Amino acid sequence: MREGKFFAEDVVAEVRKDYDRRREDRKPLELQWQLNMNFVNGNQYMQIMPTGDVQEFGKQYFWQEREVYNHIVSVLETRMSKLVRVNTGVTVRPFSNDESDIQSAKLSTSLISAVAEQNELPSLINDAVAWSEVAGSCFFKVTWDKNAGDLLGTDSKKNPVRVGEARITVVPPFEIFPDNVCAGSLEECLSVIHAKAYPVEEIKDRWGVEVDGEEVNVFTLDNAAVAGGLGYNASVGNVISSKVDGYAVVIERYTRPSKEKPDGELVIIAGDKLLYCGGLPYVTDVAGRKGFPFAQTNCIKKVGSFFGTSVVERLIPLQRSYNAVKNRKHEYLNRISMGILAVEDGSVDMDNLEEEGLSPGKVLIYRQGSNIPRFIETGSVPADFSNEEERLLSEFVTVSGVSELSKYSQTYGNMSGKAISLLVNQDDTRMSLSTTSLRLCIKRVCRMLLYLYKQFATEKRLKRISGENGEPELTYFTGNDLQCEDIVFDTSDDVTETATEKRNMVLELIRMGVLAEENGTMSPRTKVKVLEMLGIGNWESAKDVDETQRKRAMRENLALGKEMLCACPYDDHGLHIEEHVKCLLEDSVLKDEKLYKEMDAHIKEHQMFALMATSQTSAQSQEQQHK
Repeated sequence: MREGKFFAEDVVAEVRKDYDRRREDRKPLELQWQLNMNFVNGNQYMQIMPTGDVQEFGKQYFWQEREVYNHIVSVLETRMSKLVRVNTGVTVRPFSNDESDIQSAKLSTSLISAVAEQNELPSLINDAVAWSEVAGSCFFKVTWDKNAGDLLGTDSKKNPVRVGEARITVVPPFEIFPDNVCAGSLEECLSVIHAKAYPVEEIKDRWGVEVDGEEVNVFTLDNAAVAGGLGYNASVGNVISSKVDGYAVVIERYTRPSKEKPDGELVIIAGDKLLYCGGLPYVTDVAGRKGFPFAQTNCIKKVGSFFGTSVVERLIPLQRSYNAVKNRKHEYLNRISMGILAVEDGSVDMDNLEEEGLSPGKVLIYRQGSNIPRFIETGSVPADFSNEEERLLSEFVTVSGVSELSKYSQTYGNMSGKAISLLVNQDDTRMSLSTTSLRLCIKRVCRMLLYLYKQFATEKRLKRISGENGEPELTYFTGNDLQCEDIVFDTSDDVTETATEKRNMVLELIRMGVLAEENGTMSPRTKVKVLEMLGIGNWESAKDVDETQRKRAMRENLALGKEMLCACPYDDHGLHIEEHVKCLLEDSVLKDEKLYKEMDAHIKEHQMFALMATSQTSAQSQEQQHK
């Protein structure tokens, strides 16, 4: 970090100016996000004012019905429930068929699963899906927390020193400011600002700098001059703004590497203080280059915009029209049920009549000689109300892509099973854009996780991972043992497949014998995968002996050339010989004369033990026959 008072002041002023420009460019999108949030929460009499605020508009008449019939939230809940079913499990494919590459790919896959579980990735995905469905976009931020993980010791100041772990956080779109709001994606941006309100105490603990607290708007990140406050009314809180005191906005500007700055640049400021200025800290880009620690998921990709668009934005006009039709219909029903009374001026006590109405059994006194008060005929509710209501409901299905079958489990009359299946597939097809964006985002997150461990795990470290048979394992690794290049998904997009369909498919494969070995039985590894797909899990707690022997042989292959390999009398020599021969036939071993001789000697040692065991078994058999 470069020093100098004038340098720090210039950097803070430049970053602050850049941040203000980006915030102004993004203001129209921000207002739309706030409007979307209000409609989802049931505040559906809000609108964007010419002054640049989201405000509630009042009644035209005191008697107007202003109820809310929220169909947006049911559409949103249905879409979110489908999106969280997306299978985001990934697998790292080996670079080649060499045993070392295969084991490295397996370790990388297990590490991703362990870190995802440690960060509670499914819960983070739920939060990200909620933000993307309401605002159109959401971001994951992958960073390295040096204060997490196992304790190594203490430094000279008696502060604890830990191994560090990768951290995944969800970043709402309100906190992201690209250099160009018309950029197509993160890859097209030269710089990105992440601005977030932190308590001043946390800023001091994290960066060691004291910053003056101020009143900050959580949504707009403006200072205390923002009008609106919490914006609560008598029924439901309006999502306009939410101000907190004792906070300060921390602005992090990430700049992509260039010829002038090969490592890029990261500048962090808070208030008028410069917290950090230097190169990008994390390797997160393809081919091990430093880049942005963000991954983006969109509800629907919007052409010519950095941020995506939300289904809620498209449904707002329909929701307003539907509320208006329902309320006008109920007002008409009120006129029919309550009636409209016509009275001659001065013939009755108007104050009493307006206050009490015409209750059953009421004695109505009117002036002698005047006309008797009478009800005006209002007729019945016009059929146009019901027709318009049905048309608007059908438009909800058309615009959102979520039918009654998905929302309410209702079919259109007497439908066959094939027709229902086609309808479900149509609903899921409309969501394929959202599911694809989410899966690609999680894939990028997993790749960044591996890059971070490859960058910071320079010394051997111990990690608890899940083995191939589902049992927990403790393994030592360094960053050089990981592969980050080729990450694929475990399965295809399973939104279109229900849990029952997948179980039926697995059972059908078992009946066809596809999952069986040559001897007609399933291997222990296949049994574990079948149990997982059936939703049962690994209910066999005992370790498989063959798998334990195989893993010992694989560890011996990795230790080749690093330590002396000695066969154990309790080894399954046939299985060990098979694994060692596979390693021996790799090009890297065949080309290294020393490694080849060591492995050849080790295999011969196993062969000697196997021959001795065979001779001993034969001698015991002959002795029993003689007896």
